[in-house]
Amino acid sequence: MSLIERAAGKLAKKDIKNFVPGDVLQHDSREKSDRSSLFLSDTEVEKKGGGGSKVARSDLLIDPVNRVTDTKSAKRIDIDLEGLHRKGVVTLHHTKSEVAEQFRLIKRPLLANAFNPDSGIKNGNLIMVTSSLSGEGKSFCSLNLAMSIAMEMDHRVLLVDADVARPSIPVTLGFSPEEPGLLDVIRDPRLSISDVMMKTNVEKLTLIPAGRRHTQATELLASQSMRSILVELAQRYHDRVVIFDSPPLLLTSESRVLAGQMGQIVLVVEAERTTQQTVKESLQQIEVCDVVNLIYNKARAHGSAGYYGYY
Repeated sequence: MSLIERAAGKLAKKDIKNFVPGDVLQHDSREKSDRSSLFLSDTEVEKKGGGGSKVARSDLLIDPVNRVTDTKSAKRIDIDLEGLHRKGVVTLHHTKSEVAEQFRLIKRPLLANAFNPDSGIKNGNLIMVTSSLSGEGKSFCSLNLAMSIAMEMDHRVLLVDADVARPSIPVTLGFSPEEPGLLDVIRDPRLSISDVMMKTNVEKLTLIPAGRRHTQATELLASQSMRSILVELAQRYHDRVVIFDSPPLLLTSESRVLAGQMGQIVLVVEAERTTQQTVKESLQQIEVCDVVNLIYNKARAHGSAGYYGYY
């Protein structure tokens, strides 16, 4: 009896006689699904037809809903780093710019709060970047902060597009806004966070899109499922910072829901536009978070030349 036939014996009433690794097993939805994960073999599974090609045990499994998951098939996008640099974004190849130095200063206290065991901040590696109103540059700051942290020797970064109503990161980085993402994982218990993660050509930067829009986005973000996801994101990797690009505080309710579950918040304030009263109203919305930092964005530069000769 072959390895696949022995595995088939554990799946009652499942016809997998023509199964090859990579196929999706079909089953009768009227039957009760087996909720326990089943590896196809103890060590490896040979592909149908013989030959030397094999699939490692840790790479192929049948999950609780009978989907076959290849853990090495994560999506990947190649970011146009030169294009981002022209838009003023920090990149690995242009580290001597004024904006790069500014975000080095911005990230340092955030990292200290995230990984200092004496800080007393719960889930300090969950950082929400928001603003009072639209157009103040929160997504620009989210992306720059993520790119700057990706340059760290000891940390990796996950950028989550939580602006579920008007996601702008897909446009900036060049991928489809219809990619499955955060909202899809909250709604569908068959999906996991790893299913929607997108690797990039920046080694330590990974993305999670906002996902397909939903009329009850606020309720989804406030759900127990979302809280479970945040716990996983905060604790799964000891060296990972998770940055949430959230909606503006005074225009939607989603960011206020997220604020209560964050370790740190960064509020972006546009120079010469956002009023003091507006900032006060925003701060009142996020009082539930103990650590709030402000970035004064779009301030006019003084002098004819910037840091290291860049402007």
